[in-house]
Amino acid sequence: MDVTSRIQQIQAQLALLPRGSQVSSAGGARFAGALDQVGAAGATGSTGEIGQQVVAEARKSLGVPYVWGGTDLENGVDCSGLVQSVFAKFGIDLPRVSADQARAGTPVANMSQARPGDLIAWDNSSRNSGADHIAIYIGNGQMIEAPRPGDVVKISQVTTPPDYIRRVIPEGGVSGAGAVSTDGRGVPAGTPYADLFNRAGAAHGVDPSLLAAVAKQESGFNPGALSHAGAQGLMQLMPATARGLGVADPFNPSQAVDGAARLLHDLIGRFGRVDHALAAYNAGPGAVLRYDGIPPYPETQQYVRSVMAMWER
Repeated sequence: MDVTSRIQQIQAQLALLPRGSQVSSAGGARFAGALDQVGAAGATGSTGEIGQQVVAEARKSLGVPYVWGGTDLENGVDCSGLVQSVFAKFGIDLPRVSADQARAGTPVANMSQARPGDLIAWDNSSRNSGADHIAIYIGNGQMIEAPRPGDVVKISQVTTPPDYIRRVIPEGGVSGAGAVSTDGRGVPAGTPYADLFNRAGAAHGVDPSLLAAVAKQESGFNPGALSHAGAQGLMQLMPATARGLGVADPFNPSQAVDGAARLLHDLIGRFGRVDHALAAYNAGPGAVLRYDGIPPYPETQQYVRSVMAMWER
């Protein structure tokens, strides 16, 4: 993006701000002014474009009342309900509470690198573990937040440096609903179950080659595989996971591949990275959240390395 276009974009954004959003203190003004000098809001490419779309979607809820526990973007939300519901419209599945949301995606080093659509969060209370307030960064030192009971969704200045900055939009943006773009690639005809991988990948926006790599690692393309832990079929779905995905028979290759494609689609959208999604496929999403990335389990780390290597080849 050239300088002239960037200036025009900033001017357009400023024109949309409500009149009541001025900085309330000199300290806040200095902090916001410092942010204005950095290139944080100048991200280009599809990730930046999706971030702007997220901001535009969040703006639609300006003025909606704060409702504790609320997730209705038209009638009432709390801070994490606003975040979860806005990103859900882009197929990015975030946890429900702010503490977990502030561990989703990937960390951003500081506000100078923050982009519109990033999450910013604060740990304001010693009674809780982790973030207890979260907002959507919109660029130029500002955020959209649902601040407190009795207030409404509004644009505010970022006057205090956040304790967490997280990027939950996958690099390269999202395809369909937060998934990995197939880029026109398909699994070669000689690959076992190639048609199933190609069809499920196209239906759910997941690279068919990634599905094939997972199947090879999980079962060696054996639809009758059964692990010691009870994982079943071509894609080694646990019975409870299969039920949650609506897969009636994990040993049925067509059902298994379709269910695994939907699961990977959701995990990639949730964590914003393929390697973290694979770790969650192997060890569960809770482990990835707990360790803020690939957990230190030798089996999981080897699993991720193997699948990534096969996929990249």
